Amino acid sequence: MQPRLKNPATSLPGALEAMQAVHKAIQKGGVPPGILELTNLRASQINGCSVCVDIHTRSLKKVGEKDERIFCVSAWREAPYYSEKERAALALAEAESRLCDRSDPVPDEVWNEAARHFNEAELSALVTSIGLINLFNRINAATRQIGGEWIADLAVLKAL
Repeated sequence: MQPRLKNPATSLPGALEAMQAVHKAIQKGGVPPGILELTNLRASQINGCSVCVDIHTRSLKKVGEKDERIFCVSAWREAPYYSEKERAALALAEAESRLCDRSDPVPDEVWNEAARHFNEAELSALVTSIGLINLFNRINAATRQIGGEWIADLAVLKAL
């Protein structure tokens, strides 16, 4: 496999720096890193972004997540490994990643459950994080970016 072009996030001047600035703001929002990474992984699975699935699987291992929790993210509703708070975040990630799957993209039931577990600052960080991972997913999928062992060397992973 070959990418269609060099990753626009790294080749468009200022793009990666802007996305990294958003990522830093998200980290200050109070959502536990493990929850952010679970939602990043779930959105990336939905969007079929192998690069981001690889990155966020590695990130989850780096923050100490157990294999069974990582392996079962795609079946989180049926798996016994997630708290109510994590389930609310995963439901929000799915809704926000599948905007055209229903007439009300993020139903009140999904939003209200997330709002029950996260305060306004945390919800802001969570919604922005899900939006950012969807941006990365779309860039990588459209340009057919290739994952692999090089991902382990990314500075963003070393910063976790």
